[in-house]
Amino acid sequence: MVWTIEDITKILRSEPHHISGDLSRTFSGINAIDEASTDDFTFCSKKGEIGYELITHSKAKIILADISLADLDYRDQQKTLIFVKNPRLLYIKCLKSFFPIKRRSGIHSTAIIGNDCQIGEDVYIGPNTVIEDNVTIGEHTQILNGVHIFSGVKIGENVQIDSGCIIGGDGFGFERLESKKLEKFPHYGSVVIGDNVEIGANTCVDRGTLKNTVIGAGTKVDNLVHIAHNVKIGENCVIICLSCIAGSVEIGDNAWVAPLVAIKNGLKIGKDSTVGMGAVVIRDVEDGDVVAGVPAKSLKK
Repeated sequence: MVWTIEDITKILRSEPHHISGDLSRTFSGINAIDEASTDDFTFCSKKGEIGYELITHSKAKIILADISLADLDYRDQQKTLIFVKNPRLLYIKCLKSFFPIKRRSGIHSTAIIGNDCQIGEDVYIGPNTVIEDNVTIGEHTQILNGVHIFSGVKIGENVQIDSGCIIGGDGFGFERLESKKLEKFPHYGSVVIGDNVEIGANTCVDRGTLKNTVIGAGTKVDNLVHIAHNVKIGENCVIICLSCIAGSVEIGDNAWVAPLVAIKNGLKIGKDSTVGMGAVVIRDVEDGDVVAGVPAKSLKK
């Protein structure tokens, strides 16, 4: 299929944009700016000299670019450039329109579904996935292959849980006896996952001890993350791969936790805060702060 500049502007009509170049150009594919061909539509979110160089050396003839690059000279490049405030975000919007990803639905024949489960409409449950008793799954949720959802877990609408995840298993809670032996703390809580959450492959989310482990609506959790018992994660947070969120941590709305972060049990990570890559957090993080290092310290202060 072939699309035109007009097809792009229809999608961007509610967004401020400025076009430079031939309006008659067409495209039939998509690719990254450094690998795109003359028939591809691509984007450039870089600014300044780096952005200009990427555009100059790209073979793509139609590029969504940052508005800050609009005043530079492109007369000899034979490209059509569409300048916007957030090219990556608007490129996503275009991709969803031109190349929609077909959602799967139905329950695979090898999936095991327990008793008294409530499963909404248009839900997909993949091969070899186990759903134990009394699990609630909201509409349009996608649970891929090899996932294990323990009893009592509540999952919202439009959630995606990728392959190999373990949701609602016991957490790691023990009390040491006088004899030095360890007594396991029983886990009576469960896991509650809000709407529009995504959980990456091979991530583990432990059930709570007496209360629930909670992941707020809109939060995105990467592959290979561990979320321990009683953790409460707010809305629209980002938790990136190989991070370990220890027991009873509370993470505020819109927080960003970078790769390889370790957060000590019982801490509070403020809303709109950022925890840098590889940080070891041993103290509370204030709202809006940026912390990094071992141990993590405020970069703002």
